[in-house]
Amino acid sequence: MNHTFHIPVLGLGYSIDTPLKVARYGISSVVSIVDDELTERMRKYHQEKTVGGYTLISKKEDDSRAKRITAYLNLLDLLVKKQFTDLKTQTFEEGTDLSRYFELLPDTSSIKQQYEAMMALEAEVPKAIIQEQLIAAMVPGTIDVNIMSKVDKANYKANQEYAGDDFTDALAAMRGFANSTLNSSVIISAGLNPRLYTYMEKCNAFYPDADGKLQKKIILKVSDFRSALIQAKMLAKKGLWVSEFRVESGLNCGGHAFATEGFLLGPILEEFKQKRQELAEELYQMYQAALQSKVDVKVIKPVQRITAQGGIGTAEEHQFLLNYYELDAAGWGSPFLLVPEATNVDDDTLNDLVTARANDYYLSNSSPLGVLFNNFRKSTAEQQRIQRIEKGRPGSPCTKKFLCTNTEFTELPICTASREYQNLKIKQLQDQQLSETEYQQQFDAVTEKVCLCEGLCASTYIKAGILKPRENKAVSICPGPNLAFFHAQYSLKQMINHIYGRENLLSEVLRPNLFINELNLYVDYLKKDIAAQLEELTAKKDKYFSKFKSQLLNGIAYYRDLIPELTFQHSESVEEMLKQLQLAEQRLS
Repeated sequence: MNHTFHIPVLGLGYSIDTPLKVARYGISSVVSIVDDELTERMRKYHQEKTVGGYTLISKKEDDSRAKRITAYLNLLDLLVKKQFTDLKTQTFEEGTDLSRYFELLPDTSSIKQQYEAMMALEAEVPKAIIQEQLIAAMVPGTIDVNIMSKVDKANYKANQEYAGDDFTDALAAMRGFANSTLNSSVIISAGLNPRLYTYMEKCNAFYPDADGKLQKKIILKVSDFRSALIQAKMLAKKGLWVSEFRVESGLNCGGHAFATEGFLLGPILEEFKQKRQELAEELYQMYQAALQSKVDVKVIKPVQRITAQGGIGTAEEHQFLLNYYELDAAGWGSPFLLVPEATNVDDDTLNDLVTARANDYYLSNSSPLGVLFNNFRKSTAEQQRIQRIEKGRPGSPCTKKFLCTNTEFTELPICTASREYQNLKIKQLQDQQLSETEYQQQFDAVTEKVCLCEGLCASTYIKAGILKPRENKAVSICPGPNLAFFHAQYSLKQMINHIYGRENLLSEVLRPNLFINELNLYVDYLKKDIAAQLEELTAKKDKYFSKFKSQLLNGIAYYRDLIPELTFQHSESVEEMLKQLQLAEQRLS
């Protein structure tokens, strides 16, 4: 990579075609392949606009989910390669995409420095030689994909017969990626799925080629060192190499939030830093032994990257993470929702994000997965949810069925955000003769669930102009709390300049350090969790809370010791950070 940042997956649709917008500039991004209906419709949209010859892959076809995903990824690969080839034929002049490629690079990039030196030359001969060298050094951004391992619904044939383990949602999506022409990575998020790992062992795409190189790589999105070690060992023993650990803040991120037991980002990254070589060596020994029994190729020790994401908001924070924790790159997600050149946010939602304030972003129980979800109060999906309750018709029609996991009332799984489930659950509550207060609490918990399958795609369909006449146009969006500090629409150049310190988009904004932001989110989370358990506080839960508090206090002590390393900060900022650490400690006490 020539850039030191990547754009993580953003919902289902917000980054579904981001590679077509940024990959030619060397910027890597992540596409969700959870929804094959979305990938198919976007394939139609982009294929008809570019190469033509679109043919529908019907859901009735055998293995249609995998085929749809493969077809879409192949199209992205084809179009990005064409864009990149065309870009390299352009001239080194102001305003061309070729020049833009180099102008967007970080100032520390050797090829950017070479580019600037070349542009200052007047003699044509050395200039032409340097231009050839620059073009040879260019690489496009990768088209990486994301699979939520727990979104793995079982599928059934028309006669209600089980389709088989290889045709569950996560496995079919993995097959779709493995069969594609992409030379990139799959990011596995949302926890451990042993069945998925067992299936990956059968995919030749994840093994090295005759030259010992990996064409398809594996990235684990993790929230702590222990989970990274457990999952990576499972894969290494199968002859599968983890090429990157993508460490994400448990709470200071967008989308689903997977809170740790009080472990904060700084101490987590410190553990990765201290144990990085040991980890790579231990995994390589397992990987090498397993691989030698599977494939007859030269085993070359692959590279293992470590990156971080979640709540990064300034160039200083970005550079500190890279330098101090020796990271290979950092992820910038939610701020790119305000960059129309990079992501799919419809005009109304974009305006709502621009004018939003901190209390518009909140951690909710809205997800049918039963996992905490970063929600946005001003979203039209949230407004629609409330209106449906007021009309006595809570819940959503369930058309896509990706999150159907509940069998409390039905033989086949249904979604807890569906109208069917919520009606059945509310009737059950009504029969239980609960007090008015208790009934309302449980009613609110049931009806808080919202359909994400449609809501996280709606904005993309609206922006592309392909929303169908009777299709739900209510938009769900899941930015991280860090977006509350950004209050404008930005160009791609502005955002990248901000990341690299050439421009400051937050110069007029009072914003705590990313470590303080995350710490406060965890203290709020613990406080809310304790309040919910006070009436029935068990010894087990009491022990959990004590451990959680202890880990946060350890984190506070770690940050106090870290402050001298934060040399980029002004003295007032250091004093403010010390004050915030003290306040957090008092709240915990």
